[in-house]
Amino acid sequence: MLTHMNDQGRARMVDVGDKDATTRTATAGGAVRVNAATFDLIAAGGIKKGDVLAVAQVAGIMAAKSTPGIIPMCHPIILTGVDINFVPDKAANTIRITATVRCKGETGVEMEALTAVSVAALTIYDMCKAVQRDIEITDICLLSKSGDKSGDYMRGE
Repeated sequence: MLTHMNDQGRARMVDVGDKDATTRTATAGGAVRVNAATFDLIAAGGIKKGDVLAVAQVAGIMAAKSTPGIIPMCHPIILTGVDINFVPDKAANTIRITATVRCKGETGVEMEALTAVSVAALTIYDMCKAVQRDIEITDICLLSKSGDKSGDYMRGE
């Protein structure tokens, strides 16, 4: 039986009540590719809507906290930490995003990390769309996770 289906074949939220509460961590990544002019505007604080990376950072944190409200089968969990990092890459006109999310609970935080990266990227897009329409959001993926009985995961290993 699939874990997210009940006896009638309908969706259900998995009961995690019998699982041990452990410290769980997940890191996701992604990238936003812009043109050189947009990259320079972001770096110089020249986007009219404001400080792009500061707003994207807050948006990503808020998104991680809101994940159960937008992903139907995610459990509401108490997050103990959310950290969003941006690495601007001038050579590629790309802003690389990572989000690390932590909790002490019965279920993992992969969806919260992926949601944080996705919304941070969408926020960069939204703030820059007036100066560039062909912005690309790429490579959103889970990079690592730890803390559950199935063992640690590291992308590429």
